[in-house]
Amino acid sequence: MINGLLQIALYLGVLLALAKPMGAYMLRVYEGKLPAVVRWLAPAENLFYRLCGVDSKQEMRWTRYALAALWFSLLGVLVVYGLQRLQDLLPLNPQGFGAVTPDSSFNTALSFVTNTNWQGYVGETTMSYLTQMAGLAVQNFFSAATGMAVAIALIRGFARHTSETIGSFWVDMTRSTLYVLLPISTVLALVLVSQGVVQNFSAYEKATLTESVSYDQPKLDDSGNQVKDAAGNAVIEKVVVTEQTIAMGPVASQEAIKQLGTNGGGFFNANSAHPFENPTPFANFLAMLAIFIIPAGLCYTFGRMVGDTRQGWAILASMTILFVGFLAVAEYAEQQGNPAFTALGVDQNVSATQSGGNMEGKETRFGIVNSALFATITTAASCGAVNSMHDSFTPLGGLVPLAQIQLGEVVFGGVGSGLYGMLVYAVIAVFLAGLMIGRTPEYLGKKIEAFDIKMASLIILLPPLIILGGTALAVMLDVGRSSIYNPGAHGFSEVLYAFSSAVGNNGSAFAGISANTPFYNTALGFSVWAGRFWLIIPVLALAGSLAAKKRIPASVGSMGTHTPLFVWLLIGTVLLVGALTFVPALALGPVIEHLNMTSVH
Repeated sequence: MINGLLQIALYLGVLLALAKPMGAYMLRVYEGKLPAVVRWLAPAENLFYRLCGVDSKQEMRWTRYALAALWFSLLGVLVVYGLQRLQDLLPLNPQGFGAVTPDSSFNTALSFVTNTNWQGYVGETTMSYLTQMAGLAVQNFFSAATGMAVAIALIRGFARHTSETIGSFWVDMTRSTLYVLLPISTVLALVLVSQGVVQNFSAYEKATLTESVSYDQPKLDDSGNQVKDAAGNAVIEKVVVTEQTIAMGPVASQEAIKQLGTNGGGFFNANSAHPFENPTPFANFLAMLAIFIIPAGLCYTFGRMVGDTRQGWAILASMTILFVGFLAVAEYAEQQGNPAFTALGVDQNVSATQSGGNMEGKETRFGIVNSALFATITTAASCGAVNSMHDSFTPLGGLVPLAQIQLGEVVFGGVGSGLYGMLVYAVIAVFLAGLMIGRTPEYLGKKIEAFDIKMASLIILLPPLIILGGTALAVMLDVGRSSIYNPGAHGFSEVLYAFSSAVGNNGSAFAGISANTPFYNTALGFSVWAGRFWLIIPVLALAGSLAAKKRIPASVGSMGTHTPLFVWLLIGTVLLVGALTFVPALALGPVIEHLNMTSVH
């Protein structure tokens, strides 16, 4: 117990200590006052503008900013889709993988462009090296940079007054990529290589097993259909395996930006549980730190840009308190384990806690503490990387990742998206406070008016509508139910998690359903698109509205939005909105599953 608490305290201590220097660094980048360590990259930035015909000094209204983000993302979708469909004809494919199916290509292209990285395929048996690098890894940078750009645009909305513009999307996106994501990812990738993460272009290796493995399976014909005997029964054949295929590839370079950009898409199907992606406890610690470092730093950047660092610390405090609360639930639930084991007679004299808790689906090199910590981090952010199987968590342990995604992943959240999501909740919080005291709500010297509340309401209400509607559709239709292999409450939780993860742009899964089908690839593909851009548009509209407003000097009646009272009001608003929206659905899934588990005698 003490060891686990020390690991958590170390992680939080390092994270919070790095928040200010990281935030100060990003502030200089977005203000054009480049730190010396990256100033040598400025000619590359200027060359990019010249090649693309971009005037870096010309700023945009929110409508043009939104259109630029949408067109840029649409181009990314077309490129990633094309790479998958043509990869059998393209180079850097030593395994000779064929073209990816149209529905899977559609889903994957939308998923990576929206920073979701939902993967319905097995990476090491589906994607060529070229597709992994030129398609998926590139979008890991660009999708993260798009989220950061939108966050900076919203911050400018609060910081400026009587302004018609909120910056240039091309400048914000370029600087996010060139000066923040690329240098840090390069350093992180080199450190990961030193820990044993592979980085090569080799063909897959073959290793002879010290002991052969044999098993029975249905015999298939050349068309992939089962062979049956005269009585109509399946013909069973014995298979003997004497060697293992060991996948290779440029993993470290993708692993670094996967975590730093809160993308989550793994090179291998096992994601961060694979020893070639996450080989050591130190690599695991760096991965967890990379996921939160930019969201935490942006809070300080926000405070500096609006002229009051206390505002940034208040947002960071709210995120941290929510995170610690959810982490405590996850750690406690997983340490308790499953009482059904005792009921089955595993050991009638040893409690679940004394027997070691729930190690199902977890790597022994990480254990329960780091598995639950990783799961809480990756779903607090819109990352989706996993170092354990969320589907094997206890019902309450699995409730934590699911609930964090459904809150909008604002508990630190994704790079950029977490901050702008929490700022929208702050707008709602001051609106509620204004109603309670009978005053016109204000936030950072800006009156919150009808248009602002409408945009904030859209941002909060659209995700639940898509999540709950998509889940209901999937469990109503035969084509949706046919992919559910676990009956009852857990099967429902798997479908609910899939749509929550897609709309929340997370990408992790309970993984107990077969999602690589035309129905789920299409439904989840549209969900990830809506969850990203149907929110970005109202966020930018809110930024434009705020930037055009006059700044109102604080008065005696103004509510302080940097105080502990406001921190708790903001936390309460986040939890209240989430509870009112998703508690009924959660009651049908993890809650009833927990009651069933604990009722075993």
